[in-house]
Amino acid sequence: MQVVADVGGIPGKDCNGFCKYCYFRKVKDIKVFGCAHCLPNKIGCERCSKGVAESQGAFKSPFQVMNEVQSALMMNMGRGDISAYISGGGDVSCYPHLENLTANLNQFSISSVLGYTCGKGITDSETATRLINNGVEEVSFTIFSSDPKLRKEWVKDPNPTEALKACQIFCENIKLTGAAVIIPGVNDGEVLRQTCNSLEEWGAKGMLLMRFANTFNEGLILGNEPILKDFESQPVEEFAELVRQINKEYSFRVSGTPLCDPETGGPFAIASDENEVFLQFIKPITGEATIITSKIAAPYLSKIFSKLETGHNVNIVAVDKEIACLITKEDLEKLDLSEIKQAVIIPGRSFVHQLDAERILSADGVDRLVGRGPDTLTVDGELSIDMTDENVIERELEQFNDLVDAINFFGMRIIR
Repeated sequence: MQVVADVGGIPGKDCNGFCKYCYFRKVKDIKVFGCAHCLPNKIGCERCSKGVAESQGAFKSPFQVMNEVQSALMMNMGRGDISAYISGGGDVSCYPHLENLTANLNQFSISSVLGYTCGKGITDSETATRLINNGVEEVSFTIFSSDPKLRKEWVKDPNPTEALKACQIFCENIKLTGAAVIIPGVNDGEVLRQTCNSLEEWGAKGMLLMRFANTFNEGLILGNEPILKDFESQPVEEFAELVRQINKEYSFRVSGTPLCDPETGGPFAIASDENEVFLQFIKPITGEATIITSKIAAPYLSKIFSKLETGHNVNIVAVDKEIACLITKEDLEKLDLSEIKQAVIIPGRSFVHQLDAERILSADGVDRLVGRGPDTLTVDGELSIDMTDENVIERELEQFNDLVDAINFFGMRIIR
């Protein structure tokens, strides 16, 4: 069993400064979006305001974190071996009480997993040894590049050599998954392969490649685009091909976000022809509805529903946004309402309040019923890198059945 140990922290403040490519760089005023967690008649809540920018609060005291962990344990007694996933809004390696926290957890026989860290808080590589001795068993380490000069310039790492040495110590002794936001012309190509060579030599468990986002449609919804001037993101399919190439060239597991995981076939593994047999486990569709989704997800959803017996009762409409959970009301306002059926399903985690969704999607005078689908329909590469193809297919079938439940509930009944 794994519990979350949230140490808090604010991006840019509690991480030794922003990386040059950071999603949160240049954010000023925090916009209120609206979401499924808002009150019915009030647009705005903690999740869709401060939560989006991860600016809820500075680092917590270790006493507070331990109390929260103990409370979580009380709720999950008797569920096997326990580990604590240490994460926060800042860089966990910058958490000043990290060694103390991991030591305290270890005293209670709780091992630790360090969530995404750039290692920018590591001034002495032996910190890694001490953390391992404190029961840290796994680390997600955003290496960016094994070239210390590039790390210093782009990650803004004040001690890049020590951080890279710590990364090596982690690799040689516990499970480490490397990560890199790929900036075209900076850390791709041979630079990326040199980084992967180092990780493979050190014994890394895997590598997550993350596509750089620089525009609103790519996911920058906080009014801070572009992050980098004079830089263009890789086309999605070109990025996916890079992920596939790197996966073929190295012995460790390689995955990408938003595309793709070559080992599991994700995202949307059940869309592939070889997995078509699993579609028989999706419930019958007895309703009629439009599903609004992202530009990346739309072709996969169209393919899946085209293979279902009653899938023709569902049409897929894509917004320009590439990530469905980052859809906002601005995306809905650009849609051609003539393509929208009377019942509409929007992504469960989208940043749109119900009031806004109903107003925008009924602006042509048609009173449409707007429902929300499940939070996710597939497994992103950040998670699937630790899963088997069976795990991913099982998760997708569960989520698609939840989607069909929403279609059948909100959609008009089909007269047979």
